[in-house]
Amino acid sequence: MEPANSFRLDGESKGGVLAYLERLEAQVKKSEVLRRAQIKESALRTKIRELRHRRDQLRAEVKLRQVRVKTSTNVEPDRTVEVSEQEVLKKQRENVIAILQAYRFTGLSGKLTSRGVCVCISTAFEGTLLDSYFVDLVIQKPLWIHHHSVPAFIPLERIAAQLLQTDIQRFLFTLSEYLNAYSGRKYQADRLQSDFAASLAGPLQRNALCNLLSFTYKEKAGAQSMLFCARLLYKDLTRTLPTDVTVTCQGMGALSTLQAEYRASHETLFCTKPIHQVFASFSQGEKLDSRIWS
Repeated sequence: MEPANSFRLDGESKGGVLAYLERLEAQVKKSEVLRRAQIKESALRTKIRELRHRRDQLRAEVKLRQVRVKTSTNVEPDRTVEVSEQEVLKKQRENVIAILQAYRFTGLSGKLTSRGVCVCISTAFEGTLLDSYFVDLVIQKPLWIHHHSVPAFIPLERIAAQLLQTDIQRFLFTLSEYLNAYSGRKYQADRLQSDFAASLAGPLQRNALCNLLSFTYKEKAGAQSMLFCARLLYKDLTRTLPTDVTVTCQGMGALSTLQAEYRASHETLFCTKPIHQVFASFSQGEKLDSRIWS
């Protein structure tokens, strides 16, 4: 009977050992799972801390950039406008100098000043240099005229209002046209008074702009001497030749055929030639035929 009891005890001891081992194995597995979970949790906590730190950094950068943006919106527009205006004014100044250099042979010249450019407009007629005028331009926004020597009867203000801010080249050319035309008309009137005073029967009447002239003059046709009254009107102030000419013959009664021919020829001459050239042709005894000049 003892062997039987021994077998039973051995079976029980074997079963207890296996159970114990199974429990140990389960505990080990549980511990391993727990350890892995703890490792994973620790890693996640570390990642969370890193992400929070990065979030705080990004928030700080965003706030810093917002401050910079506010500062730039308060300061940069003024600086941008200032820089852009300076660039525009610099280009305008360079443009004026380029125009003066390109057209210096047309009577336009100038020099830089502390304010901008002083432009000199030299006038001439038939190759004869006449008066010069200056316009002191201030290169600012808007452009404006500081000083000038342009006569008061030249429409400088109107020309400047139309062209100075939009096209300075046209402004200078247009002003030059007016000044050259005025100087040319004045030159013709002066030559008439100085060179052909003997042909005049009375004083030459003219206004300041020299766009309205009237005078009486003598002309011989063979042995006959005739008196003519001329009225020259220059409606276009940029021209040196009149737009309207009226010549009448003084005397009683109807005009003779010769007087009518001379009157018509003179009107045509005054419309097509400078005054002093017309009187030069009179003094040279050129034959005036209305059919030639019509």
